[in-house]
Amino acid sequence: MSCSGETIEPENEFIQIKPMILSQLKKAKYGISDHATVELCHWTKKSFKDGGQCYKHKFYGISTHRCMEFSPAGMFCENRCVYCWRPMEFYSALKMPEDKVAPPEVIMTNLMEERRKLIMGHYGDPKSNKEKLDESLLPSHYAISLSGEPTMYPQLPDLIKYLKSLQNTKSIFLVTNGQEPEMLQRLRDEDALPTQLYLSTNAPNYETFTLVNRPKYKDAWERWNTSLEMLAELDTRTVLRFTLIKDYNADEKLIPEYAEMIKRSDAHFIEIKSYMHVGRSTNRLQYSNSPDMSEIRHFANELAKQSGIYSVMDESDMSRIVVLQNQNRFTDRWISSYLDTN
Repeated sequence: MSCSGETIEPENEFIQIKPMILSQLKKAKYGISDHATVELCHWTKKSFKDGGQCYKHKFYGISTHRCMEFSPAGMFCENRCVYCWRPMEFYSALKMPEDKVAPPEVIMTNLMEERRKLIMGHYGDPKSNKEKLDESLLPSHYAISLSGEPTMYPQLPDLIKYLKSLQNTKSIFLVTNGQEPEMLQRLRDEDALPTQLYLSTNAPNYETFTLVNRPKYKDAWERWNTSLEMLAELDTRTVLRFTLIKDYNADEKLIPEYAEMIKRSDAHFIEIKSYMHVGRSTNRLQYSNSPDMSEIRHFANELAKQSGIYSVMDESDMSRIVVLQNQNRFTDRWISSYLDTN
């Protein structure tokens, strides 16, 4: 794979994003390759101008300008979460047929070229740090999230192994909604676990889970709990990512249930984040559903106290996140230090 401007043409007819949504995504500055998507996030673009770095840098030492955020399943998801900022009304199928998906090398070669095109526009900005732009062309960190549910991509183990084989790769983060525990098992069995695995965590009980996630699978709560309990045994860094929404899942009365739940996961870190009133979520929620930082901080402190095993590690005011760290299953917060000892 290179940044030479070359793309790989498909040999077969791969799944394609529908023309209407494709047009919307391109207007929103997404790069597209078949069913996969890539974007330069807000923080990546700020870092090009030395305007700050994202919370992944503050919490774990990830280099923001060398982070490539993408998804191999751009318009596929098993949930219709109330807080989702994406155009999920265009999500349809609950499966990606293996014979209809692009292989990892095709996806990454083409998305890298799409990403290069997005970066090129920043060279004309006199405020841009040219050295950072040059470095950004060869990512060292991959965030497999962005849009859709990446664990629906049937070749995910091969994709992660492919990323690990690239010379510049230092770390890979994978975000999942927990609806495909069989894929998490495959990642484990095929030695393809990411550097850090995130499980989206929005509810401590079935009623709240259904209210917030609006799942399509009838056994969605069971699927999610299977994924939750797998985290305790996976040989990689694990994170529960809470998205708190006032009047939905942020009631202080739920904290005892959340505390029991996070102990079952034994995750290394808990990220407690405020819902942000942006994108398509504004059609479903109000700005008043967004907790402020003081509310996030209070919730996090109470959760840490009631868990008995987590303590506050750090916070980011700008992103309205507090991160807790597991003291019984301690691992170094800094990715570079973790990799040096593993």
